[in-house]
Amino acid sequence: MSPAAALDVSHLPDYAYDWALVDVETSGLIARRDRILSIAVLTFGPDGTQTGEYSTLLNPGCDPGPVHVHGLTEERLSGAPTFEQVAGRIGALLRDRVMVAHNAQFDYDFLAHEFARARLHLPVTQRLCTLALNRRVEPPSVGLSLASLAAHYGVPQTRAHDALDDTRVLAGIFRSSLAEAARLDVPLPLVQCPPRQDPQFAPNPPKTPCAYRNPGRLAPGGPLVQGMKVAITGETATSRAELVARSVAAGLNIMSSVSRHTSALVTNDSASGSAKARRAITEGVTVIDEQTFLKLLGDVRSGTAHENQALKSTPEAAAPASPPVTQPVTPTPSPAATVTVAAVVDVAEVAAVAAVADVPAPRRAETRRSVRPFGRRRVLVLGGTHEEASAARVRVVELGGAAAINLSASVTDVVLLPGGERDRRMTRITALELPVHARGWLEAPATEPGDVPAQGGTATDVLPRGGVADLSAPVTTGPWHVSASWAQQTHCEIDVVTFVLDEDEQVSCDGDFVFYGAPESPDGAVRLLCDGPTEQSVAVDLAALPPSVRRIAIAAAIDGAATFGDIGAVRVTLAPGIDAPATVQATLDAATSERTLLLAEIYRRGPRWRFRAVGQGYDHGLEALVRGYGVDVE
Repeated sequence: MSPAAALDVSHLPDYAYDWALVDVETSGLIARRDRILSIAVLTFGPDGTQTGEYSTLLNPGCDPGPVHVHGLTEERLSGAPTFEQVAGRIGALLRDRVMVAHNAQFDYDFLAHEFARARLHLPVTQRLCTLALNRRVEPPSVGLSLASLAAHYGVPQTRAHDALDDTRVLAGIFRSSLAEAARLDVPLPLVQCPPRQDPQFAPNPPKTPCAYRNPGRLAPGGPLVQGMKVAITGETATSRAELVARSVAAGLNIMSSVSRHTSALVTNDSASGSAKARRAITEGVTVIDEQTFLKLLGDVRSGTAHENQALKSTPEAAAPASPPVTQPVTPTPSPAATVTVAAVVDVAEVAAVAAVADVPAPRRAETRRSVRPFGRRRVLVLGGTHEEASAARVRVVELGGAAAINLSASVTDVVLLPGGERDRRMTRITALELPVHARGWLEAPATEPGDVPAQGGTATDVLPRGGVADLSAPVTTGPWHVSASWAQQTHCEIDVVTFVLDEDEQVSCDGDFVFYGAPESPDGAVRLLCDGPTEQSVAVDLAALPPSVRRIAIAAAIDGAATFGDIGAVRVTLAPGIDAPATVQATLDAATSERTLLLAEIYRRGPRWRFRAVGQGYDHGLEALVRGYGVDVE
């Protein structure tokens, strides 16, 4: 569809909004540090008619950064206005409109910081990301970058990384995406602004990573050893900052909370009743006073340094800790895939994770027959009880297909269980003339016909619950993105949270618990992205993680009285970039009465990083899981 072609959705209340399409070129990727160099804004009415256009270069007052990308030199920008000088005009274009951008959180973050620097309020109450919208629509494009979607939708692109041209391309993509969403009756992924994350997006100063492994508890009367985890509580004669600085310089790991892995608690009043003191007594942690601690600081014994596992490539390092259980996976991975499916379910490691919260580990996955006729099918299951629908989706995966959780352009077949005929999506499924099958179709499937297209021209490996994939690409290529999505909810909200864990399966500081209130780890290596009410993503920059990190655990928690039995399946995908096609996906709906669900993990195994689809549920709320990983909860 041409960018100039209008799309009138004014008669569709769920899609009829006033829109402000935005693109920014920046001096870097970090909104709290870098600046906007150029901006373009196009406005449209609900009938698709363009109502305004504005673009300008901006003088950032700093180095313009990657000139080879955007072509904006200091000379070109020197005579341009500052953002403060044009903020009023930009605000007028954004006010009372839904802001639309490709990777909208990036543009929103930069605008929020620029308006804050100008001491102004960013007048955006809702935003929509065309990346998130196309993840819902799932067009058969090779990827979700602006260039890939422009090629798929037939939108001409002449000057990439030019704000005005990119915004005009965005207009064409958005119109076509909106038309597809309306055709499929896909709800728009609108995000309320400011989002539930801290609108300033300013993480705490990074904690200095400890270079040594935890040697365990401090023995009464014994010495401190480098790597010991030490917590401090209560009033001290020495300033807390000095105590922490001296401890870090000595090679100790200063923690913000107490867990069973804490080596010692320093306090001058062990009977104070503080949360740390109570937890230390419960866990049997050694308690010492400030003067004793200062004496021990004078003679800290040498510890064992963390090995940089990413650089270690010996056969011993690569060997698994326990025999895996064979599990069939997709028979022919795509040659372009950046992950290698390890055909295992690592039961021993899943059991270790489950032990964190003292809950049963998942049972061993059963090896199933290798006949997999569903290679490119994407099957949507409607109706039935939670258990019936879950079993049907498991069967789809066993047959080599992918289990869908929402109606999209990629769905090839529908399985109808009892009650499914009353699903609101059946009207649209009938109009789209999708094949509808009874449950028995999954028991005696025919071989996939040759006319079923591969979505986007690439294959996505489908993992079962507990399935593992090796991240074979170099860790320096950029952040991996783990996305979780679920069906639209009206009675509760779902939050994705992430834990950055060390060899003790504990966070090193409270900042390593990443959630909507603190969406970025202190070192910036892990970040939570809010893409809409039914999808959240976690960006993990493996190259930026300190060597002490052994595991990134990603979970979902329900805010409300509902359970995951009410929510249904959660789809998890792994992609080597925010707009790259998913290389791995899994559909997880083993949970029934649980309110917290451990979705997936990225973890070290010898020199490699691996991804695992976990799907382990917990009946308790998020607080118990948070405490189990060593986060101090008031």
